[in-house]
Order: sequence, then C-alpha cells, then structure tokens
Amino acid sequence: MRVDKYLWCVRYYKTRTLATTACKKGQVKVNGDVVKPSREVYATDAIELRKNQINYQFTITDVPPNRVSAKLVDIYRTDTTPKSEFEAQELLKYSKDYYRKKGTGRPTKKDRRDIDDFNTEND
Repeated sequence: MRVDKYLWCVRYYKTRTLATTACKKGQVKVNGDVVKPSREVYATDAIELRKNQINYQFTITDVPPNRVSAKLVDIYRTDTTPKSEFEAQELLKYSKDYYRKKGTGRPTKKDRRDIDDFNTEND
C-alpha cells in the first residue's frame, strides 16, 4: 500500500490529499528516509511523521484493506511516540496564552505597561 494511503487509512490525515502534501514536503520518513507519496509500505516498517509540531513515531503491524474506524487503528500500528513530544506541545500551548488573540484590536494602556514590564524583567 502507498504511504499516503496508509496514513489516510489509519487516520493520521483527514484526506488523502493532505497526506500526499505532507509526503511531498518531507514531513514523512519511512525507516529513516524521506519518502515520496507513492512509496510502498509493509508490515514492520517504522514511520516518523511531523504533524502539528509533534514528531509521531510508529511501527506498522499490518496493512489495512481500506480506511478503518478510530477504534481499530491500534490493530494496524504500534505507537512508539515518546511522551516528551506531547509534553513539549503542552508547554508551547501555555506560552502562547500570554499573547493577544488576533482581531482584539490595539493594546490598551494597561496592556502596554504590562508588556514593557515584561520586557524589562527579561533584559
């Protein structure tokens, strides 16, 4: 089975076009090599995938005949992604909380003072 079709079948991507685009951008590696979307994958292949700033790692245990339900995904892969990847994502989410949401307008006088205080503390 093609690697883009496999990633779509095991629900890493919502559409096959997104899976193909990720392969073309070099975000998918099979056994350590960056691959094209047409690369065939087999059982025991190790796949590394970068999506949403997380490096997912998993091993193929079996190739599904077609797209499977979310409950059956673990039959076809063994997830080996380290927990530190998800912890880094949580830290990144907390660091973004300080910034203003897009479209909320200019900073108020209080916001400006808070930003200036923050900048002087880090110097």
